[in-house]
Amino acid sequence: MSIVIKSEKRHGLGSNASRRLRAQGFVPAVLYGESLPTSALVLSKKDIVGILRLESGENTIFQVSVDDATYDVMIKELQVDTASDELQHVDLIRISMDKPIRVTVPVVHSGEPIGVKTEGGFIDFVTREVEVECLPRAIPESLAIDISELHINQSFKVQAMAAPAGVKVLTDPNTVLVLISLPHKEEEAFPGEKPEGEVAAEEPKEPEVIKKERAEKGEAEEKPEKGGKKEKGEKKESEK
Repeated sequence: MSIVIKSEKRHGLGSNASRRLRAQGFVPAVLYGESLPTSALVLSKKDIVGILRLESGENTIFQVSVDDATYDVMIKELQVDTASDELQHVDLIRISMDKPIRVTVPVVHSGEPIGVKTEGGFIDFVTREVEVECLPRAIPESLAIDISELHINQSFKVQAMAAPAGVKVLTDPNTVLVLISLPHKEEEAFPGEKPEGEVAAEEPKEPEVIKKERAEKGEAEEKPEKGGKKEKGEKKESEK
């Protein structure tokens, strides 16, 4: 079943006009492609959000009606405000259902790698999507790969991927999709920390001879000097 959304020609251009449209629940858009003139349109924000929520997402083929004409289209580009996450602008491209097009599709993974399950490794998802070429109705929602046979330091590349009939993968065949790696060593993961079991170096011990000399010097300083002043209350020998 085809999805059809209505649109209107956009007459007011500029940032102020676009701001007013968004405040009313609409989004400014442009439609181009198939050697036809570019049209400035007004779309319902609700319609575009509904399309993006489908499993096919931006690769969804739908129809847009403009005045008395209806076109097969796809979303070519979205502009979103990074601060508010608000949809700002949509680019739509006309497509011909009998001509191949290029799109990007996600890669999904199945299976638990041997390198993770029994060898202590972990999965590094290097590339999560690939570019393909096919007829519009043959666009896959995703491409699946089985990574269960991967060992430590092994990878799954695009060249090993199986694509459905009529779908040509354009991404470089040597592109790594998944890599099974060894965990980093603890001392590498936390630079500056001492490896477990390592004992901090002890301060150099003072030679026994020096320690003995200091002890004797301290005792000498504690003894009163000969003939020194007597403390109060201490009597002379003749007074006893």
